Amino acid sequence: MSEPVTLADIHRAAERLKGAIERTPAARSRSLSGLAGCEVVVKFENLQFTASFKERGALNRLLDLSAEERRRGVIAVSAGNHAQGVAYHAGRLGIPSTIVMPRGSPSTKIQRTREHGASVLIEGDTFAEAAAFTRTHAAEQGLLLVHPYDDPQVVAGQGTVALELLEDFPALDILVVPVGGGGLISGMAVAAKAIRPDIRIVAVQTEIYPSLNAALQGTPPPDGGVTIAEGIAVKETGKLPLALLRNRLDRVLLVDEVAIERAVVLFAEIEKTIAEGAGAAALAAVLRYPDVFKGARVGLVLSGGNIDSRLLASIIMRDMARQGRMARIRVEIPDQPGALARIAGLVGQHGGNIVEVQHQRWFGGVPAKSADLDLMVETLGPEHIERIRAGLAEAGYRHRVLMGDDL
Repeated sequence: MSEPVTLADIHRAAERLKGAIERTPAARSRSLSGLAGCEVVVKFENLQFTASFKERGALNRLLDLSAEERRRGVIAVSAGNHAQGVAYHAGRLGIPSTIVMPRGSPSTKIQRTREHGASVLIEGDTFAEAAAFTRTHAAEQGLLLVHPYDDPQVVAGQGTVALELLEDFPALDILVVPVGGGGLISGMAVAAKAIRPDIRIVAVQTEIYPSLNAALQGTPPPDGGVTIAEGIAVKETGKLPLALLRNRLDRVLLVDEVAIERAVVLFAEIEKTIAEGAGAAALAAVLRYPDVFKGARVGLVLSGGNIDSRLLASIIMRDMARQGRMARIRVEIPDQPGALARIAGLVGQHGGNIVEVQHQRWFGGVPAKSADLDLMVETLGPEHIERIRAGLAEAGYRHRVLMGDDL
């Protein structure tokens, strides 16, 4: 029995996609390699026009439509990146498109999908509910469903990522790929294992949505929850991707939210590039499981860069707090003129940058002639915080650094 997706299919997709998508760069990262203890090569799929690999599979599927299917139009369900890929290329090809997105999808993805000319419908509280509505609406309106991962042409299109990566870096030992429905990793696995049977394929999922892990172990799909990696927040791996992965996948690694947040920040600070939560998952795994990758040549896919600016800012600030580069210090001061100026002077003398100040006079048992002064202070790290605290103590001010429940 022939495979539903082959290396020949992926090469065919690559020829069809030439000139219509970006051949994204792949590059070694000396800094990330140093942090991870292995040679890290990053494939920058966030540099596609829609900032995600998804347009590869979407376009490959659209190019297969008959004239009648093009006239009727297409429909897709997506939390954002597949939506943009379908909407952009459908618009470019003159094909009407309808995109169904679940409530809670990032506003930036909704807005950009509409900008590409698609009709956007917000339906369902989960991806599963949105998918159910999409199937019904497609049947009622006579629209062709462009599935985000359970489609041979989509999988073949995504597999072109591996072709490019191994053309640029043929000696890679491991490919690390984020997994939601499984379209990207299954296409990449088909291509990579055909070219290099010895190469290892490692899947990365969030601890909240370990759907592939559950499918391989024959356990019920996860309940899910809130995650910053909404692009891979899929409860069930696609049937086609799962079939392709059974004899090609070497390992599944799970990462938590903090690890993903850290990876988002490292991409911004070190590579000067923007990664969404799902896009940073592969790096999160490489950093969290150093023993798995030690000394290996690792190719990881930065799969997308569509992230709300507000969420990105929050992730950066949260990471600064974890790294000790941002501290909230509560100082007890006399409630009298000049007290704030004296505290600000002390913090400034020790090199701290005050970015926010709050007075607390009425709650928490503060004495009537005193006030709690909460300072948000930018620092160079934990040692710098201790120098600021030592200066406050030397000047006679009672204080503490607020953490966890204190906030």
